Amino acid sequence: MTQQGAVLQGYNNELVKCIEDLCMQKEELNKQIQQAEEEKSKLQHEIQVLSEQLECVCENLAQKVASRNELDKILAETEAAYMKILDSSRTLLNVLKKEVGSLKHSPDLKTN
Repeated sequence: MTQQGAVLQGYNNELVKCIEDLCMQKEELNKQIQQAEEEKSKLQHEIQVLSEQLECVCENLAQKVASRNELDKILAETEAAYMKILDSSRTLLNVLKKEVGSLKHSPDLKTN
């Protein structure tokens, strides 16, 4: 019987050792879970901050694109008006040259 008691005590000791090992593994796993949860929380916060920054940049970009488009429109209108002025100036110059040319050939303006 003492031999059976010794065997049973050996089994009990092994069982206690296995339970202690499992408890240590659980504690280590709890530490890893806690670290992972902290990292997750940190990353979620960073994502939120970056998302807010991205939203601000997108709004700013949209305003700048709208301003650029308005400037493009104004510039195109101004260039078209300027081309009309140049065309009118050229036409006026050509008319004036014809008039001056016809005046030179007019007998009334010839001097003796």
